[in-house]
Amino acid sequence: MMSKRFARVALIMMALGTVLMVASPAMAQPAHDEDAAKAPATGFFPGKTAANLGGAIGAGLVVMGGAAGIGRVGGSAVESMARQPEAAGNISTAMIITAAMIEGATLFAVLGCFLASIAK
Repeated sequence: MMSKRFARVALIMMALGTVLMVASPAMAQPAHDEDAAKAPATGFFPGKTAANLGGAIGAGLVVMGGAAGIGRVGGSAVESMARQPEAAGNISTAMIITAAMIEGATLFAVLGCFLASIAK
């Protein structure tokens, strides 16, 4: 069961994520004249630095999530093998297949983060 505190934190994180996603395009303003377009980029993250940083942070979060998922699958499999040693072969096979699926999804997500950071 989810505790009320966890549910509140999850709701706050979703609201914050939504606000950050909506605010980013609103702050982007195109240059209207040629002089402004030729001027050097100023700001906290000039150029593509923000995209690269976002891709790196996203990839790190994806890898941590995948590692947590595989760790949880492995821990549950070992615990169930200890309870029913006769089913260890079936459990081990299911664990390896599940870990491979998690690893594949993690790989696609990391590639998505990297492609988003280099896209124009």
